[in-house]
Amino acid sequence: MGLAQCLAAAFFFLLLLGLTTGQRLVTVQKGPLYRVRGSHVTLWCKVSGYQGPAEQNFQWSIYLPSAPEREVQIVSTVDPSFPYAIYTQRVRGRGIFVERLQGDAVLLHITELQERDAGQYECHTPNTDERYFGSYSAKTNLTVIPDTLSASMAPQALSHMEGDVVELTCEVSKATAQHTHLSVGWYLLQGAGEQHAKEILTLSKDFILKPGPSYEQRFLEGDVQLNKVGNTTYKLVIRGVKQSDQGQLYCEAAEWIEDPDKTWKDISRNQTQRTWLAVLSRGRDLSLDLTATEPSLSEGDTLQLSCVVEAPKSSSFQVIWLLNDTEVARVDPHGVLTWEEEYEERAKLGQLRAFKPSNTVYVLTISEVGLKDKGTYQCSVSEMKTPGDLHSIQTVVSSGIQVNVKAIESHLRLSVSTSTPRVTAGDPLILHCEVQGATGPVSLRWWHLPPQQPGHRELVAALERDGALSLGSTYQDGGARGSLRLQKDSSGTFTLVIPSTLDEEDGGQYRCEATQWSRGRNWTGKGEAAVTVSSMGLGLHATLRSRIATVSYGQSFELFCQVGASYTLEEVPVSVRWRFQPSPPTGPPQKLLQLLPNGTVLWGTAQPRFQGKAQLAKTDTSFRLHIHSALPANEGTYQCEVEVWRRNVLPLGQPAASTSSNAVGIKVVLPESKFQVATKDSSVEIASSNAAIECRIVFAQNNSQFAVTWYLLPPLADTKPLQIVRASYSSILEYGSEFSSPAQKSRFLSQRVSSNIFQLQILSANLGDQGSYYCVVEEWLWLVDGWYKLGEGTSGRTTLKFKLSERELQMEKTNHSISAREGEEATLPCQLQGALPARSHLSATWFQVKGGGRDSALLSLQHDGTVEYPEERLAARLFLRRPSAGDFSLTLSSVERGDAGAYYCQLQEWQQQSEGKDWAVQALARSGYTQLTAIPPESTVLSRICSSPPLLNFILYLPLVLILLLALAVFCWYCKFRKSKKSNITGWMMELEGNEEAKKT
Repeated sequence: MGLAQCLAAAFFFLLLLGLTTGQRLVTVQKGPLYRVRGSHVTLWCKVSGYQGPAEQNFQWSIYLPSAPEREVQIVSTVDPSFPYAIYTQRVRGRGIFVERLQGDAVLLHITELQERDAGQYECHTPNTDERYFGSYSAKTNLTVIPDTLSASMAPQALSHMEGDVVELTCEVSKATAQHTHLSVGWYLLQGAGEQHAKEILTLSKDFILKPGPSYEQRFLEGDVQLNKVGNTTYKLVIRGVKQSDQGQLYCEAAEWIEDPDKTWKDISRNQTQRTWLAVLSRGRDLSLDLTATEPSLSEGDTLQLSCVVEAPKSSSFQVIWLLNDTEVARVDPHGVLTWEEEYEERAKLGQLRAFKPSNTVYVLTISEVGLKDKGTYQCSVSEMKTPGDLHSIQTVVSSGIQVNVKAIESHLRLSVSTSTPRVTAGDPLILHCEVQGATGPVSLRWWHLPPQQPGHRELVAALERDGALSLGSTYQDGGARGSLRLQKDSSGTFTLVIPSTLDEEDGGQYRCEATQWSRGRNWTGKGEAAVTVSSMGLGLHATLRSRIATVSYGQSFELFCQVGASYTLEEVPVSVRWRFQPSPPTGPPQKLLQLLPNGTVLWGTAQPRFQGKAQLAKTDTSFRLHIHSALPANEGTYQCEVEVWRRNVLPLGQPAASTSSNAVGIKVVLPESKFQVATKDSSVEIASSNAAIECRIVFAQNNSQFAVTWYLLPPLADTKPLQIVRASYSSILEYGSEFSSPAQKSRFLSQRVSSNIFQLQILSANLGDQGSYYCVVEEWLWLVDGWYKLGEGTSGRTTLKFKLSERELQMEKTNHSISAREGEEATLPCQLQGALPARSHLSATWFQVKGGGRDSALLSLQHDGTVEYPEERLAARLFLRRPSAGDFSLTLSSVERGDAGAYYCQLQEWQQQSEGKDWAVQALARSGYTQLTAIPPESTVLSRICSSPPLLNFILYLPLVLILLLALAVFCWYCKFRKSKKSNITGWMMELEGNEEAKKT
């Protein structure tokens, strides 16, 4: 297939893939959006190009301006636990919810927008596709702005004859920073429900007048007009008013904003109060007579109004009671009574009544009138053709009756005080509220105003008029603060008692509110008293001291813990705990004992002998700890901890405050030690294979035990001593790191050969063991509760030397340098030059050069032919090939990176002194150094090229071909040589014996 055909096929495949595989796309309502606080807001979101079920799930989140990188989850269509805590309550209460428009489109509803709802909203759709492809979320910004729209119209009751002109004005204004438009409309409400409002005339946001269906013809005829007569004033004019215009008229304003998607959205609406319009029919006689039992009243009196209807014939009437042109109640033709919302509660309490004694008499009664009930009362009567008719024949409004209500003066006075202005946590609070001048029942409330929360108040207790007592939620438990009491004495003083304060938060202002009730009215007086509550931790401190800081073994000592506070400690529960930290520390401080407020002593378990050795005494606010017969285990730092509780609180729970003293150190001096070790230097010269180093104790106590540590100082001057072995006073051996292999442990032995002599036995000693040896001896003594170290001594140095003959072994001492690839083997040379005497044997030891003055022995060939491996980990990789008697070359297999370094071998000549005697070293020699370099495995370009199969086959067969060609050449040369040689021999023989014999030959 040609290149063009391949490209065409690939393009067709990609085109087919693009047609068959959808790309998910999430879109959300374009922002930024501006919405008014308190309004109902919706945001749409939809998804397309998805795979999976037709009903997709949606999740809404917000990124707040205060934390723009942090996602705050709001609501999900699939996970009820998705909302964060700040949105959980609103989601559960349907204040925020998601409405599904269809399977792949939803609306987010926020029913009452709050300022904290401003931010960047994200709509996310969980993946239902076989693979991630496309966008799975989209974001939009929402800004919350204040509601500045205002619409107002003075409420009034108008009465006009048919054909009159009616004019109403409405004030509309806004102060929104964004560019917005206004629409203003007038509506007529007839009947009881809002759904019956009819549109009269509206000035739209586009400045177009649009009449309602019922007023379209009259608008075209010019009888219904809406004019803007000022910056904020809109006037409705209705000429030739009709009975159908009767009802409640109001003005509604709406504020509109243009969204980024070029659509207009109403972001706020506001309605004015309503004006009652009564349209009277000309030519019918209907009169009203409104009377009041008493127009001048005092607070608490009863007002009764009567409205008498005079009509030429019996009709059905609807009566509306008005106060200051505002509807109070209405009675429809069927006699059904309806109260305005603000009067419903008083009507339920029986303070308001409206009834119909006869078809022409209507009565309104107000019990316990107040100042808000004064004003002008009217009754509006509408005559109906039939009881179910919505339109009246005529409406008459009575003349008004002015009702005056005189206020009753109160002489209520309060005096608030406290007998506990300054207390400590745990003390009681006593507050007094004296009420004077009350002429009726009094209810009282106590409030706490905590200083930590300005503007916040918390109810403590309330006493109602009937004597019922209730407590605030914080004080209902009765456990922490005790059982609160609120009582009244004969003098009119109310006393509040809080038995036990908790902490500083109980301080602050306490307010008393007393309310007098009389004839449906109430008067409230207030007063406050300040209280300061000090924390029990205020001034609480503890000081620990001791008369002596250093005590001898067996001597007694005392510790004094002095406690102080800004209040009287003897009046509150106090606990003292003693803690001890051994020297040196072995962990956290140990609890020795604790003295509880009731006098009980709790002993700790860390020092089991302490209970029999210690005494505790208390004097006022001082606590004394006396410790008898001090032991080394008593050496360390001591500390006392003090805890206090609020008084009168039982049982004791968490302490109200605590403090810790300073730490005091006590040193216990052990009995004086006169321990001595021999310090004279000496030397040991050996010819045999074993050596003994002696360590002698000059003086020690009879009942002492000893720990001995042996050290070797190698011959090099700048090396550090090497620990060989330590034998503790309980005979536990611990070898140093250089002598921890099994081979070394078997050669170095520590022994106690007498009561005052220790020996270090060195078996099969070799030249590598040369150096200075010494011991460090510790004297240990059992003192009541354990072993203690009394003293220590270091012996003189014993130098170990080998006695050798003057003859020397001859060896190859040339330094070598070899390289070996990791994983391959390397041979390190070691050659003896010259012959040995007949009765001599050789031993050989290979070393690797190490730092610190002592090289590491790898392999030892003894004079009896046995082989030892001091480094057991290398045993499987070390070999002595011995191709000849004087060759001690070492082969190291599977070379590793850590094998790199310098190596050398040491040969020793041994002879047996006589039959049955020990073998002794006669001579020795050491080889030169061999430097081994470990080469990492090949990783070069050449190795990669050679790994190619055709080239690899050629390389593998190339040597074989060369060998065959070389063999063929040698064979040809040999044949030619033999033929030439045979001709020479034949000619020589023919000369000697004649031609015939030569032919035979």
